[in-house]
Amino acid sequence: MEEEKIEDIEIRLLLEALYRRYHYDFRNYAQASIKRRLRQARERLGLRTFSAMQDKLLHDPAAAARVLRFLTVQVSDLFRDPGYFRAMREKVVPHLRTYPSLKVWIAGCSAGEELHSFAILFREEGLEDRTLFYATDINQEALETAARGIYPLERIAAFTQNYRQAGGKASLSDYYTTGYGGAVFDKSLRERVVFSDHSLVTDAVFSEMQLISCRNVMIYFDKPLQDRAVGLFRDSLARGGFLGLGSKENLRFSAHASAFTEFVREEKIYQRGKG
Repeated sequence: MEEEKIEDIEIRLLLEALYRRYHYDFRNYAQASIKRRLRQARERLGLRTFSAMQDKLLHDPAAAARVLRFLTVQVSDLFRDPGYFRAMREKVVPHLRTYPSLKVWIAGCSAGEELHSFAILFREEGLEDRTLFYATDINQEALETAARGIYPLERIAAFTQNYRQAGGKASLSDYYTTGYGGAVFDKSLRERVVFSDHSLVTDAVFSEMQLISCRNVMIYFDKPLQDRAVGLFRDSLARGGFLGLGSKENLRFSAHASAFTEFVREEKIYQRGKG
């Protein structure tokens, strides 16, 4: 018990050091998740205590970058949760067609699987040419991976199955070629994408969006930070715009819940009120 108390103190000090030294703020993330990820990072770095990790990241930016990778890792697939993308295609797209131009924000885009999913969907639905995508994350390495659009070949079978279940209108192979030891997705899918470093913890609204997709990010936040993120989404959405969340996330207990209505309840898609 005493060791656990000391460990909790060490973690708080480490997160404070990470914020003050590198301006990455994980202080209000869910502690159970943060502790698990930090333990993995500590083991990989070969360190005995979190105090030793704090000392190392304060004086070694390369070590800090390695720790950041553990704290921001997100596992995703193209068209992950196919029902979500089918609902986007069948229920949300008809509304988006009424706009002469569109801005779509993929918040916490990680390695870009969600971004490429939406880019393909919007191309098939004839919305690509009028859409500007914003793909944001706090992990610069993840953003660079997303911008390259290269994924291991062994993941393509799962991507393909998801694509079909999500209502894909072509063959997924139409959108990539093989090379560099992986599947290289067509660079034209990223021609209308702005990749940017953006933190839901500390940064502000940067444009007005018609659609925001932020899935499986807020599950790592504590309640006040979740409220901050939802408030940011509310202020970023045009009236009548749409917000998509992860399967284990919802707005039920958010301080900003009244600003939204459930649009596709089972897929956690919400619409900002028009009033």
